[in-house]
Amino acid sequence: MKKINYFENLNLNVRHALEEDIKTGDLTASLIPKTTQAEATVISREKAIVCGRPWVDEVFKQVDSSIEIKWFKAEGEPVEADETLFTLQGPARSILTAERSALNFLQTLMATATVANDYAKHLEGTHTKLLDTRKTLPGLRLAQKYAVACGGAQNHRIGLYDAILIKENHIFSAGSIANAVSQAKSLYPEITVEVETENLEEVQQALDAGADIIMLDNFTLEMMEKAVNLSHGKAKLEVSGNVEIQHLPELAKTGVDFISTGAITKHCRATDLSMRFKSK
Repeated sequence: MKKINYFENLNLNVRHALEEDIKTGDLTASLIPKTTQAEATVISREKAIVCGRPWVDEVFKQVDSSIEIKWFKAEGEPVEADETLFTLQGPARSILTAERSALNFLQTLMATATVANDYAKHLEGTHTKLLDTRKTLPGLRLAQKYAVACGGAQNHRIGLYDAILIKENHIFSAGSIANAVSQAKSLYPEITVEVETENLEEVQQALDAGADIIMLDNFTLEMMEKAVNLSHGKAKLEVSGNVEIQHLPELAKTGVDFISTGAITKHCRATDLSMRFKSK
């Protein structure tokens, strides 16, 4: 599995989030005296998988590096409803200014990790791996890919630059599966080449062309089993299209190598979090 630097955009993600929220200044926080210090506790209102600590830390660092953060949960660790995630100590103004941006990152990444974890659990005990897709929030591709990994699933290609996925319109434009794969192998001999197929005839064409991975798009269980027999290990097989969590075990039983779904990054409901100031 390729090594991914999930944090290369972290600083920029945080800076943009703070810029859109604060702009010329936090008007409401300015009502509080600069010297007022505060302690705050952040809890999860529901069961979830913890994910997003580096983004939270960076938000508070960029707003005010004097804020002290104490975490009680590690990345990838489950949390129960009403459990404390972390505490904060520092200037009240700064904590309040940073609060929403920090919790926005945290609630989104925890939600992604939690959904990925729910899906991945349905494949435990099988050799089939759960993959994400490129259906991520704009600007948060690496962050959500990181959350998927925290949740126990695996990453598909990161973007258009690190792997080749030849889809229906690419095939149409290239003239055939054979032409598209041949061109890909010629131009990028070190890059993984995947072909999306819609029927068993196309699976055979992709195998004959030497594809590394063959995507089975909206195949029936019977078609998947036939594709596994056709491939006989010549290429990795990936199931995709209308994947529902309750059907994962039966999909895995067909013998496919991967199941990919955009649901783990785009069908997420933000985790319910709460921050409360403590009385001194």
